[in-house]
Amino acid sequence: MIVKLAEGNLKTKFGEYHEVLFYNGQKESIALIMGDVNEAENVLCRVHSSCLFGHAFNSIECDCREQMEISQRLIQQAGQGVIIWLDQEGKGNGHFALLKSVEHKRLGLAQADAYEAVGFKRDARDYAQAAEILRVLGVKSIRMLTNNPKKVETLTQHGITVAGTQATRL
Repeated sequence: MIVKLAEGNLKTKFGEYHEVLFYNGQKESIALIMGDVNEAENVLCRVHSSCLFGHAFNSIECDCREQMEISQRLIQQAGQGVIIWLDQEGKGNGHFALLKSVEHKRLGLAQADAYEAVGFKRDARDYAQAAEILRVLGVKSIRMLTNNPKKVETLTQHGITVAGTQATRL
């Protein structure tokens, strides 16, 4: 179960969002909302996991920052949408796993394979909290900004209607 902790407005280079901070007893999550999404259908939605390398350190070795920017641009163009930021660094394995896997990725392994090579799960992320947040926000259906079928599957399993997807890769 999640609780809403706080909310306020956030100005970005892609327009102004309403930020809502949620807490599930262990981790915080953030919903960035543009426009009125309550009772709305086919709302653009990006479920995004934290990435220190890409967002804080501007690493060129991942595309997380670009995926977020593409999503914000698309939401700005539509005038409506939701970005849900989940604290799931390193595909849910943590930053330590990411650091340990870097050399394997540089040798040509896909990120998921690099995690396995150093003893972690290929992808330990969980998107159930995103479904709960969308219900709290009153969103009726979404168009997901993703190329990850696991996100679509998990949200659907948790009662969210996914009307379609759009990739956010460059």
